[in-house]
Formats: sequence, C-alpha cells, structure tokens
Amino acid sequence: MTALSSRVVKRSLRIAGHATSISLEEPFWQLLRKIAETRKIAVSALVEEIDRERQGANLSSAVRVHVLEWMMREATLSLTGED
Repeated sequence: MTALSSRVVKRSLRIAGHATSISLEEPFWQLLRKIAETRKIAVSALVEEIDRERQGANLSSAVRVHVLEWMMREATLSLTGED
C-alpha cells in the first residue's frame, strides 16, 4: 500500500465564464478526474456543476464533499452488487 500525498495542489480552472483556482490534496484531484472521466465530461464542467449546487461552503470544501459522497455511493454499490 502506498502513502497518499497530503500536499495541497492549486489548479486554475475556468467555470461559469470566469477563471478561478481551487486548492485540493492530490488524491482529491485524482478522484475528481476519475468522476469526470466516468461521466464523460471535463473536470471544469464537473466543478461548475458542484459550484452551482453548493450551499454556502467554499468551493474547495464543496468539491471534497462531492468526491466523498461519490466514493460512498461507489462503496455502497460495490457492497450490494448493484450497478
């Protein structure tokens, strides 16, 4: 088992027509790319959706929560054998 890096990585994105930057730990960036790939959309499009749906949280926190919720759904589906 390899240790995950907790180093925060800041990346710039264009969402809703404006440039912004998000700081996330590398494992969150990796999972965010995986979610976008699974949905066949760009990471920026996924972040734009998260931005529209967030309720008061800062964008980096909203992204982390979205990734966590996705992982929890995937784990549940894996345990129950559902697709």
